[in-house]
Amino acid sequence: MRYIDSIIAGFGGQGVMLIGNLLAYAGMKDGLNVTYIPVYGPEMRGGTANCTVVLSQEDIGSPIIHRPKSLIAMNRPSLDKFQTRVEDGGVHIINSSLIDMELADTDRLKCYGVPCNEIADKLGNTRMANMVAIGAFVQATGIISLDAVIGSLENVISARYHKLIPANTEAIKAGAKHVS
Repeated sequence: MRYIDSIIAGFGGQGVMLIGNLLAYAGMKDGLNVTYIPVYGPEMRGGTANCTVVLSQEDIGSPIIHRPKSLIAMNRPSLDKFQTRVEDGGVHIINSSLIDMELADTDRLKCYGVPCNEIADKLGNTRMANMVAIGAFVQATGIISLDAVIGSLENVISARYHKLIPANTEAIKAGAKHVS
């Protein structure tokens, strides 16, 4: 059975809500049931912002995640807040551009250090670090296809920014390649 639940977290402005939404759309495109819950509030003003996404072949009983099977941590406060909650053996994508990999719980989790900011910089736009992270996540988990993620970009990027879809596609592929 295909199932994964995830917390995606980072500083407000790092695009964690965008990639959570992208993951949800891609899950629907891949024929899965989906829940997506963004957490808005004072966290967005410099603290940790986060969202939860559940993808499942079966009906989803609850969108609330206490012990997620996976985590994308884009910054240190997010790692500190959520790493201990991830289920043993869970997949953890860590933005190693901003987080020291020595802090990763590699004894308990499948940790992938991905220098999201550096990869995005090499592609020409640091703001695509989130797309690098989602590419790495999809490759590491295998829950959905990269094609579904790339095909869902037009659903989450507003029409006036559709010209950025090719660059975001490259960032997703670069993230996937990093964990291959």
